[in-house]
Amino acid sequence: MDRRSFIKNSAPVLLLLTNGKMLYRSALSIGSTHNKVKFRFAVASDGHFGQPKTSWESDYTNIIQHINTQHKKNKLKACIVNGDIIHNDPAMLPLAKQQLDQLKMPYYVTQGNHDMVNEEVWKNTWNMPFNHSFVVDKQVFLLATTSNEKGEYLCPDLDWMRAQLEKYKHAPNIFIAIHITPVKWTDNAKDCPEFISLLKDYKNVRAVFNGHDHDQDDMKEKEGIPFLFDSHIGGSWGTTYKGFRMVEVMQDNTIATYILNPEVKLNEHVLPVRELVSS
Repeated sequence: MDRRSFIKNSAPVLLLLTNGKMLYRSALSIGSTHNKVKFRFAVASDGHFGQPKTSWESDYTNIIQHINTQHKKNKLKACIVNGDIIHNDPAMLPLAKQQLDQLKMPYYVTQGNHDMVNEEVWKNTWNMPFNHSFVVDKQVFLLATTSNEKGEYLCPDLDWMRAQLEKYKHAPNIFIAIHITPVKWTDNAKDCPEFISLLKDYKNVRAVFNGHDHDQDDMKEKEGIPFLFDSHIGGSWGTTYKGFRMVEVMQDNTIATYILNPEVKLNEHVLPVRELVSS
């Protein structure tokens, strides 16, 4: 189903207002504004490469094919692979990289609790540290670990995160990717109130992307910040389908996001501009 068909036939879209309230409007009214996409990226998580008694090989092949198909249709500036790339066995990390290297767009990774390697191994594999940032077309991405070599559930490094948020406080948008859910919404979450308190002071934080909870594929909200889940691309449990999230930044800086499962759109949201931080 293409975007035009989806807009005409889908359910109402959830709008997030700057005052923190939420309301629904018709997808048709959102789509009729002729608002062009200026930046598009994908977020996928939880491939669990090498997990016994799962279809991990075909899972990776399928999802890479579908992400590349989206890139061919509508160019993706980046893909975020948000943790649990492998399933515990460090020997699988370079093999998983060989698969992900087949992506046709630049991709970036975060560490999940099943990515049980130390930072030296991680850097040697991906050429990026556990905590890292990058900027593409003025869009800022902060990717932070929420685990370690033991697979423990951790909150993001507040000192690193604070320094990055301050550095990019005048950027039009900041997107944050962390594997572990930082609010105790689910059994597998890790409550991180100091992290949430930090984020609420930076109004250009447009969304936080979470993996880890394979059965979650929609949005939750805290302190006016959208927390977006993306189902799973592998593993032994979760939603009945294996999919990934698409994110589109429009010309007016509105953000639309939806899940592909992996071919049909679900749970489309439009995220409005939050009031930017003054100098």
